[in-house]
Amino acid sequence: MGVPMSKNLLRAGFELKVFDIVPAQVVAIVASGAQPATSPADAARDADLVISMILDDKVLEHVALADDGILRGASRGAIYADMSTVSPMASAKVAQVADEKGVAYLRAKVSGSIKPATEGTLTIFASGPQDAYERCLPAFSALGKQMYYVGDAEQAIYLKLVHSIMVGITAAMVGEAFTFGERGGTDWGQIIEVINHSALSSPLMNYKAPLLQERNYTAPQSTVDVAAKDIDLALAAAKEMNLPMPITSLARELFRVMQANGEGGLDFIGIVKLFEAMAGLNPKQ
Repeated sequence: MGVPMSKNLLRAGFELKVFDIVPAQVVAIVASGAQPATSPADAARDADLVISMILDDKVLEHVALADDGILRGASRGAIYADMSTVSPMASAKVAQVADEKGVAYLRAKVSGSIKPATEGTLTIFASGPQDAYERCLPAFSALGKQMYYVGDAEQAIYLKLVHSIMVGITAAMVGEAFTFGERGGTDWGQIIEVINHSALSSPLMNYKAPLLQERNYTAPQSTVDVAAKDIDLALAAAKEMNLPMPITSLARELFRVMQANGEGGLDFIGIVKLFEAMAGLNPKQ
């Protein structure tokens, strides 16, 4: 998602310096007008705002805290906005170091996948210093349509994980319900069309309808592996709070079956394949 988001910032007139461990990603953005950086610290040096869009806790801690990390290069008074899905625990570590270095740390999370990232229609919700959030609004406006300030600490992290929990459970629910209808003899295409024109319609269903219609989950908007990772973060945070999450745990185990079957790279809505297999169905792909 970082590539289309970077291009939207460039189109909005922002000067950009970018780093990625995949050189081709940097080349793609430099071709649109950005400057290349040699490390996260180099990208952060002299920047008013630093944004990271990365995979998980381990990468966040390295990108933010390593010797060549963002907080080594960022100037006092700069803003660091992490837009990744990470745990509250990892985020709190970054917040402590950022505070010590005089860098305003925003937990700026997004709702949306590659399509809205490309279109600049993400929903962005942030927590951290409110004055830093307000200074970031021009940049965030180049990335999304809806912006929310949700608190002064880790609130945006928890809200993002609420989103991830609901996405995972919804995918499993769709798989189970659609398979029920399919096994009962209802036409697959009509199931999708009717649900998408009913009270159950949603942006998520609209995004996934073409994949479901074609039964092709190999060009993912977001993968099973990413959905599983996000749910793992939520379950780890729930464990810290001694909070039971039985439905989320079941959805995680269903995604684990897909990963065990070598299907972690499929779009997460491909979980319908698992329910069809359990029902003895073998539809044409």
